[in-house]
Amino acid sequence: MTHDPISDFFARIKNAYMAGKNETDVPYSKMKLALAEILKNQGYLGKVEIKGSTHKDLIMSLLYQNKEPKITDIIMVSKPGKRVYVKRDELPRVRQGMGMAIVSTQEGIMTDRQARKKGLGGELICKMW
Repeated sequence: MTHDPISDFFARIKNAYMAGKNETDVPYSKMKLALAEILKNQGYLGKVEIKGSTHKDLIMSLLYQNKEPKITDIIMVSKPGKRVYVKRDELPRVRQGMGMAIVSTQEGIMTDRQARKKGLGGELICKMW
């Protein structure tokens, strides 16, 4: 049992990329599904599926470009012991716009670009590139 399921989610993705796997699975939750959908829409993941009936798993296919992983690094910003909140004008620009930050706002989980466009701040979950 992990104490931080979101960190575990991103660690499993990073480890699968480093191992050269084509897909990885994580235990299902609505939050993880929302994060996986963001990664899919931004071009970091391929297919995202839910498998199982009683014990659901989230199966994600990983994407590579010229045999290099699409995700270079993921840095967790907000942790269970220290939550990090940002105002709309404090949203970070990751790698001068080449990366992205994921923010949990009152309208749901979204990228920093989407939050900036809607004028929202919230909990800064992670930065990735």
